[in-house]
Amino acid sequence: MLARNAESLYWIGRYVERADDTSRILNVSVHQLLEDASVDPDHASRQLLAVLGIQTEGTDSLDVWKLTELVAYAKDNPASIVGSINSARENTRGAREVVSTELWECLNATWNAVPDRQRYARRAGPHSFLSFVEERAAMFAGLADSTMSRDDGWRFMVLGRSVERADMVVRLLLSRVQDRASSPGWVTVLRSAGAQDTYLRTYRGALDAGRVVQFLLRDTLFPRSVFHALRQAEECLDELDTGVQSRTHEKSEALRLLGRARSELEFLKPSDLLEDLPKRLASLQTTIRDVGEAVSVQYFHSAPWVAWSGAEVSL
Repeated sequence: MLARNAESLYWIGRYVERADDTSRILNVSVHQLLEDASVDPDHASRQLLAVLGIQTEGTDSLDVWKLTELVAYAKDNPASIVGSINSARENTRGAREVVSTELWECLNATWNAVPDRQRYARRAGPHSFLSFVEERAAMFAGLADSTMSRDDGWRFMVLGRSVERADMVVRLLLSRVQDRASSPGWVTVLRSAGAQDTYLRTYRGALDAGRVVQFLLRDTLFPRSVFHALRQAEECLDELDTGVQSRTHEKSEALRLLGRARSELEFLKPSDLLEDLPKRLASLQTTIRDVGEAVSVQYFHSAPWVAWSGAEVSL
């Protein structure tokens, strides 16, 4: 597979997942701001922007409408929902020979529908727009699952989706590490990750910080847990990396980083999970960023540009 196509598929997976996760997080935050008068809109908005890695310029007070404009509708912000959809569409257009027609039509139709959905949401509220993005992301995932061969192209797309998903869940947990064990903020984290119903069925309704962290970090069956995402990314890289030396256990840098992060979560004692949690989550976030850079170097830009010197023509 051409490196440019592999890179496009990897970023398609990441951008679609980013749009989906951002819509879920923003939808929960908007409901909280509109329904709970005790919540400070400016503080909650800035906390959410910090989770998403979006910088705020100026000191103007933020409310639910300004927050939605920044996170959902800002075309010039690559981390916004509209920016992510646009980037996913552009990557798909550049890799048409390896993407099914159904996937291209799904993303193209989503992008073309954004202006009308945006205008309606500004009148009726952002919920309709955010629900639309979540539904289209689910449609994209279903079409990818049913129309793509399980080849290297599929693996690069799933790899991108898994890396982005793990990063988003870690960001969510980092935003709540200072909360009390009984804080209602942990319910917000579960809802933002699309995990509330599954968590309640798993733990029979018992809610505390330890169980929430355990579920979102280490659950082996929930597809949005960090462990599940890391394991899926590791499997994709293992199948992509045909140069692995099985006798010497030699691994590529990205695969080594993923394997170490996954094994640390897998074999960690449950009683030690909450000990120094901020440091553990920050380390995980750094590892995920390093994995992205290692994948880029290994598969997309493995041969850096070389400036020849000392080979001038002598006259």
